[in-house]
Amino acid sequence: MHLDQDDERILAGEQGETRQKMLELLVALGKVFGAERLVPIKSAQVSGASYKTIGEYGLQWLNTLDAKAVVPAVLNPIGMPRDRWDEMGVSKEFSAKQMAVIAAYERLGIALECTCTPYYLRKTLYGDHLAWSESSAVSYANSVIGARTNREGGPGALAAALVGKTPCYGLHLAANRRPQVVVAVAADTAGWTIADYGALGYHAGKLVGNRIPYFTGISPERDQLKALGAAMAATGAVALYHVADVTPEAQKNRYDLAGIETIPVEGSEIRKLFCDVEVEAVALGCPHCSPEELKNIALLLDGRVVRKPLYVFAAQGVIEANQEIVNDIEKCGARVFADTCMVVSPVMEEYSGIMVNSGKALAYVPDMCGAIARIGSTKECLDVATE
Repeated sequence: MHLDQDDERILAGEQGETRQKMLELLVALGKVFGAERLVPIKSAQVSGASYKTIGEYGLQWLNTLDAKAVVPAVLNPIGMPRDRWDEMGVSKEFSAKQMAVIAAYERLGIALECTCTPYYLRKTLYGDHLAWSESSAVSYANSVIGARTNREGGPGALAAALVGKTPCYGLHLAANRRPQVVVAVAADTAGWTIADYGALGYHAGKLVGNRIPYFTGISPERDQLKALGAAMAATGAVALYHVADVTPEAQKNRYDLAGIETIPVEGSEIRKLFCDVEVEAVALGCPHCSPEELKNIALLLDGRVVRKPLYVFAAQGVIEANQEIVNDIEKCGARVFADTCMVVSPVMEEYSGIMVNSGKALAYVPDMCGAIARIGSTKECLDVATE
């Protein structure tokens, strides 16, 4: 692997032991995947932020590090809202451990914006090289924006943040971003909601695995693209997908699809995922809600009273920029929380059945929360929460 003079100085320990170890990690990772060089990154997004997922050993490791991020970097969702953990029902013991994790990352110069939607907080451009780790964020960056990132592990993303570079392999290379399978959707998609596209992603992810799919027969908007990609990343390992005439690289490139396997998907295959299950709570915002999603939730809740626990999750920056809308949602009895989500918070383990509008949550809730998951449109979710 080619290293420049700055890299060599870091490896020689001239910028401290932590940065030296981080670059050693990146070089080792690059050698495994055949990278010829490192590429500078615009930003990093670091997973392994919830104490629920990293535990005591992860916290101890973070406390051994001593360096500062050299590019803008944010965290993945943590196990609780920093300012409202007691209101959410998080224990003091968990809160103390989670705040220790937060303090460790803050000391490393990682911004305390704990979200799976960093693209709402900082502008990311077509062609930008990134080191992001959360699966839905990686999918959105690659597919909807046209940026370039592999799905980094937590330590790899943190190393990239502290060094400012990542190995140039995989989806950083244009040759590796071509479609590998066609998913031909044969359904009337007029009126499809975020939940429908999430269900499509849930189903398609199981069919395509880790291949790069090229979708035909659909015309999703941005929030629907987010739902589609997040679900495919959860049930498969899809970090990049294309949609004919919609996503930027599908618009820019005339891909030769001859000889590529085509997988047909019928509408009936998607609808069967919408089964009726008894639920104790409703959770929206997986991935975190966009401003448009918050507006829609407020509109649908207007004049209604929430009777079952209703959780809405969004990035702190999005909440603050839409505070009046958030206030309207909470006046109805819902709670809008930053920093955390239904998957990584221990609070959601209290419920045996959770209704969501997300294919990603449909995939993760059973294993991460130990609950039955039911998917429905945002309206259907709110109907259940207010019935």
